[in-house]
Amino acid sequence: MATREELDALTSKELHDRAVGRAERHLDVKFLYELLQTLPVAEASLGDTARSTADVSKLSALLHDLHDADEGGLADALRPFYIEYLLEHNA
Repeated sequence: MATREELDALTSKELHDRAVGRAERHLDVKFLYELLQTLPVAEASLGDTARSTADVSKLSALLHDLHDADEGGLADALRPFYIEYLLEHNA
């Protein structure tokens, strides 16, 4: 079981890979659904309101962003989401 401090030391990509990998191994559809719901909020927090609005209205845009959720500012904005998930599931 990783501690919050150990998870905080990981890069955003490593956190993403760990959280999404755990969800895939355990068929945690709830996590993946919550991640899809969180993406527009994370984009809006980065000031990308046009992209977040597109995500809400078009599934294809949302799925594209899911693919990019391990990169750059979006991955950084999702760090707390990934850390909480990993802590909750002792991963």
